[in-house]
Amino acid sequence: MNDTRTRLIQSTFNAVADGYDHPVLRFFATGAAHLATKLELRGDEAVLDVACGTGHASLAIAPLLPHGRVTGIDFSPAMLARVREKAAAHALRNLELIERDMQAIDWRAEFDAAVCAFGIFFVEDMEAQLTRIATAVRPGGRVAITSFARDYMMPLRALMMSRLAGFGVEPPPQPWLRVASPGDCRELFQKAGLLDVAVEEGELGYFLDGPEAWWDVVWNAGFRRLVSSLSPAEQVRFKEEHLAEIEPLRTMDGIRLNVPVLFTSGSTPRHASQHQTPTRA
Repeated sequence: MNDTRTRLIQSTFNAVADGYDHPVLRFFATGAAHLATKLELRGDEAVLDVACGTGHASLAIAPLLPHGRVTGIDFSPAMLARVREKAAAHALRNLELIERDMQAIDWRAEFDAAVCAFGIFFVEDMEAQLTRIATAVRPGGRVAITSFARDYMMPLRALMMSRLAGFGVEPPPQPWLRVASPGDCRELFQKAGLLDVAVEEGELGYFLDGPEAWWDVVWNAGFRRLVSSLSPAEQVRFKEEHLAEIEPLRTMDGIRLNVPVLFTSGSTPRHASQHQTPTRA
């Protein structure tokens, strides 16, 4: 990841940290709780949470480790501040937080397991990043990630991007699409040298009360960076026009927020001689 892109992503997550735990984004917490089950924990392990954000995975895993610990890393100080607040509120004492870019991971066989929730796609070389994560895990340990499937937040996301394009906002790169299918996730894990790779598809979506709730999704997550590139007057007009165009999607239950997610897990080799040839599913 180049320095400019790193700073841009870092500033975005510093900006949205206070709203990242908004109820409209509850799929993060739901996904983290399910991700924790992929680690097959006994309760005495050391677990690494990479790009921990506001700590959804860390806070889901820490209570499962009465005799273990979680180390969460993130390069956003504002996100880490939120984790500390939540950890204190839950009286969690087995959670250590480190401000660090995930590309600077240099541990070797230090942890029994590692997770990266909705974070692997923020680096350009995902294979190298997953390899760094796997290197931090002891032989035979578990590694698990979550990523969005191709149709996440559709059709709301498509309508938003189309409307932004009308305001002259160019669509950003979409690296997450490279891990948006089970085959892509499986191949990534195999290229990183992980074994016994499994990919589970899940739907974490729900109904939003209405257009304003969708705006809360936009404003409290990474989409804010795109909207913030507009002038204040343009932001007002964009919001009015965009929410008007999604109003027809409202049903008796509300507006559906589709959040298809891929849970990918694998194990580090128990012996140096173990190897698995990458294949595309």
